[in-house]
Amino acid sequence: MENFPFTIPYTVRVVDVNYGGHVANSAVLNFFQDARLAYLKHLGGYSEMNVGGGCGIILPEAHVKYLAEMFMGDELVIGVKIVEVGRTSFRMAYRIERDGKAAAEGETTLVCFDYAARKPRRLDGEFVRRVEEFEKSRDQ
Repeated sequence: MENFPFTIPYTVRVVDVNYGGHVANSAVLNFFQDARLAYLKHLGGYSEMNVGGGCGIILPEAHVKYLAEMFMGDELVIGVKIVEVGRTSFRMAYRIERDGKAAAEGETTLVCFDYAARKPRRLDGEFVRRVEEFEKSRDQ
């Protein structure tokens, strides 16, 4: 996980597996979410409902590329990083590895969303600062 210094371990559970005996498509998005939640918490106690400034996040777009099957009991490593920060949104990249080889990769776009007002808002400056500081420190 050279390009993903922030990782979490994950063991594939029976609920992650579909009728084909391998990890379901929907489970991979859940794996991404688990990694995203851990990243946000690590970044400063953030969550999907709180990225500062009274906003949470909402996910309007997700891309997944499946590269290999994953099976119940597999020990995975899930990497996540923020690759782009905009005015009201940011983009995260993910990589799932099994036995050191890529099993899936993907990206999500996340929008800062004011749930009370039901509309997007500008990302909190402190959140952006922490993201830039954390991602920059990993590049060094």
